[in-house]
Amino acid sequence: MGPCVVLLCSLFGVLLGQGAEQISIEDCCKDGQKRGNDNQDCTSLPLISGSSTCMIVQEQCCVAVLEDTMCNTGINMAKDQGACDSLFTNTCETKTTKMCCDCCLLGKAAQEQGLSCDHSLSVGYQCGLVSRACCEYGTHDNQTTPAGQIELPNRDETQDNGDNSGLTDQCNGKCAHLCVGNDTCACSKGYKLKPDGKSCDDINECLLGASNCRGGERCINTEGSFRCQREVSCGTGYELTDNNNCKDIDECETNIHNCEPQFECQNTQGSFRCFPKMKCGAGYVQDALGSCIDINECVSQTSPCHRGEICINTVGSYICHRNSVNCGRGYHLNDEGTRCVDIDECKGLEKVCKGHGCINLVGSYRCECEPGYIFNSISRTCEEINECRHYPGRLCAHKCENTLGSYKCSCTTGFKLSPDGRNCDDLNECEANPCSQECANVYGSYQCYCRRGYQLSDIDGLTCEDIDECALPTGGHICSYRCHNTPGSFHCSCPVTGYTVAPNGRSCQDIDECVTGTHTCTVNESCFNVQGGFKCLSFECPNNYRRHGEIRCERLLCNESVECLTMPQRITYYYLTFPTNIPVFTNIFRMGPSHTVPGDDIQIAIVAGNEGGFFKTERVPTGGVMSVGKLIDQPQDFDLSLELRLRRYGTLSTYLAKVLVFVTQEEPRVPYNPLLE
Repeated sequence: MGPCVVLLCSLFGVLLGQGAEQISIEDCCKDGQKRGNDNQDCTSLPLISGSSTCMIVQEQCCVAVLEDTMCNTGINMAKDQGACDSLFTNTCETKTTKMCCDCCLLGKAAQEQGLSCDHSLSVGYQCGLVSRACCEYGTHDNQTTPAGQIELPNRDETQDNGDNSGLTDQCNGKCAHLCVGNDTCACSKGYKLKPDGKSCDDINECLLGASNCRGGERCINTEGSFRCQREVSCGTGYELTDNNNCKDIDECETNIHNCEPQFECQNTQGSFRCFPKMKCGAGYVQDALGSCIDINECVSQTSPCHRGEICINTVGSYICHRNSVNCGRGYHLNDEGTRCVDIDECKGLEKVCKGHGCINLVGSYRCECEPGYIFNSISRTCEEINECRHYPGRLCAHKCENTLGSYKCSCTTGFKLSPDGRNCDDLNECEANPCSQECANVYGSYQCYCRRGYQLSDIDGLTCEDIDECALPTGGHICSYRCHNTPGSFHCSCPVTGYTVAPNGRSCQDIDECVTGTHTCTVNESCFNVQGGFKCLSFECPNNYRRHGEIRCERLLCNESVECLTMPQRITYYYLTFPTNIPVFTNIFRMGPSHTVPGDDIQIAIVAGNEGGFFKTERVPTGGVMSVGKLIDQPQDFDLSLELRLRRYGTLSTYLAKVLVFVTQEEPRVPYNPLLE
């Protein structure tokens, strides 16, 4: 205990030495707790003091609040869900939450199994507190009054009710809080008795869910009690009071408004408004900036002056003047000069309508215009009507041309004017046979088209030209060997020998001379078909071998001859054919025993015929395979000897495969040359 006291004194010494900044360690901690409650980053808090000690206190008090919040989340998950499986993310936050969740489950399990809540497991201090709290929380659910604990009022309430010195004396002063007699101690409200029966420990009401915090509030444990803190801010214009309620901020009283000097601030709920200080008199109106501007009564009011008077605006008011006699257009003063009378423009010397009829009106006149003309009330003349522009799309079906006093219609190309002189009928151009092959009349035009194998000329769009299918970009793929163009079509051909045209008329199909019987092999030879031809094959078994079937030679008995035993037990003949340029690494032959036995040692190798290195072998679990090792771009024949050596149960056996490979030319193709057709 001594070193702890020295360290604490040293810490307070440092704090006292930095007192120049007038910020106590409690203020530093309260600032850290506030920022922790706001979920700020505890590692980058704004400093409220230049003291490094204050910075450490800020950060640690902030971390303590965050850890308490995360631990509460884990405890609530354990209580509500009974599992912590969803907390799988490996972050610092979820580690703390998952630890409290797991430890709470540990305490609940101890309570369910009837075990003591004060177990002696080495699970860490915080884990032990959480485990015991959850265990005792479960006990609270099952019992009305916990065993061994008596809930009493706090010390202040006990003193108000009377002196309990007699009870305390019965315990001989060993109780930290209260003595209830019979050498039994009890704790004040908000505390619980420790296992030693004397000391009292604070009850974390937030962990036990025993708080009465409302929705939107967070429970924060305090010594012997708890408090509720609002989680959501009150919003602009409001502040949080000590009793956790939102109170309107009077911006006008606190002088935090932005009203201009000529405006007066008036507070409202959550805000404020600015009203002008200056009041405008009659004849003025106030603008948005609070200035007074003159009202033009002559415009804003309806006839402010009497009949026969004219209104004149003045600053802040208006005046009315009597109007003098002034006749308008179409009138003149009578001989007495007292009133205005109408002028008959139609009887004047000037012919106002110029060849059209004239009708006098009161104060004006109008012209009776001839057909194809219209009266213009502004210029007061008869103007020629442009019917095409005046009635667009209503007079002519296609084109309208204006004429003096009338109009005429015409049609676009491909149409002819109907007998009514307004509509247009389609013209059948195909009757004149403009196309070289086929013609289709369409509305307002015609379309030439060609029969299959021909195409329309790009020059005149009328003539049909033969399509050279063999010369098209895809012509090289129309026929597999050779393409021959014909008027309106084409046909394919194949090499003279070894091939025939396939049923699709485009591909060349190999003739199997061995099946059709067109080969020239003797009776002692076997026919083997290859691409575009055939091979006559035969083989003789070496000495000490006898022929067995069509392709195999079996070794005779060796009679203990060492040289004979080294010879292959069996020689088998195989015939393969494929075209040139097949991909490298393509497997072409597989060799192996009919069945394998654990411990078999199999080796395979090409012992003859692979001088060019075109083939290679590879060991597989069931034997070996031979594949193409190098690109073969020329047709050629190979006589390969493939040896398989099998060691089984200590005995070595050899097998030989004679593989004749016939590499033929890829399917031949002759480039198209139109000059040869």
